[in-house]
Amino acid sequence: MTATAPAPRTPVPQGGPDERLVHTSPLRKLMGRPELGSVVGAVAVFLFFSIAADSFLRASSFGTVLYAASTIGIMAVPVALLMIGGEFDLSAGVMVTSSALISSMFSYQMTANVWVGVLVSLLVTLLLGVFNGFVLTRTKLPSFIITLGTFLMLTGLNLGLTKLISGTVSTKSIGDMEGFESAKAVFASQLTLGPVSLKITILWWFVLIALATWILLRTRAGNWIFAVGGEKDAARATGVPVNKTRIGLYMGVAFAAWVSGQHLLFSYDVVQSGEGVGNELTYIIAAVIGGCLITGGYGSAVGSAVGAFIFGMTSKGIVYAEWNPDWFKFFLGAMLLLATLLNAWVRKRAEARS
Repeated sequence: MTATAPAPRTPVPQGGPDERLVHTSPLRKLMGRPELGSVVGAVAVFLFFSIAADSFLRASSFGTVLYAASTIGIMAVPVALLMIGGEFDLSAGVMVTSSALISSMFSYQMTANVWVGVLVSLLVTLLLGVFNGFVLTRTKLPSFIITLGTFLMLTGLNLGLTKLISGTVSTKSIGDMEGFESAKAVFASQLTLGPVSLKITILWWFVLIALATWILLRTRAGNWIFAVGGEKDAARATGVPVNKTRIGLYMGVAFAAWVSGQHLLFSYDVVQSGEGVGNELTYIIAAVIGGCLITGGYGSAVGSAVGAFIFGMTSKGIVYAEWNPDWFKFFLGAMLLLATLLNAWVRKRAEARS
């Protein structure tokens, strides 16, 4: 008899089906979003103050809450990108004040159009960002140490130079100088939409959110940021320009500090040299509440915006509820812990489902 050859078997791929062919449900995609926990928290805070404070739901209150959120959110967006890239910037708060002081004192001392001071401030502030990034890449010291040093230096310079030049701890008024009104229109004006008055910082904030989201999700630079924050040595091995990416992230923080500083200056036309200390923690808190991991490589610009919105609702909600504002830091700390725990739980569930 002639032996019959066995029918050929279809090869079974090792390791299960090709993951590119696996359908991912919308729920699974939603569970994997870094800002999910912050959105849940924002809804909870909104409902809470809607019940606790009658005036919280007024149209005028909404504009005030958005303004409070925008003053934090403008800085929280680039800080979130920096944290996704695995780094910190503890000098961000005083850098805002530095940018305002540079604009004001240069314009006043040089009796120049205030726009000259604004542009000089932009250049110097960006150089401060380059300094942080350059020292980080050259020394390989932790960003915590480097930016803490910058924080201390800027704090001393802000106070020392202001007293040396102006004779007091605040700058001279520049409200009557040429170009002040046009600069105020760009950085500190107010828009009216029906019954709601909105500060222009809200527009700046939304533009920065959109720009940062586009960079993260639609550009090569966004891939570099996630790669550097995930594992910089592996990223460098695959050709990612790690040093340039980190310097660019610090320049992004510096640019936002410049925008915030000009708003501070043109809102009041004078600047107190001691302002800004402690705000850097608020920016980091907003980013963490928004889903950014302390270890880097995970987060979103939208999440940081939601974190800033939670901050705005809480700071103003306590006022509208007529509570003692001394409790604000307690609520902020509680939200930070709860949001961090919720974000960690969401991420674990997302990884378990993948």
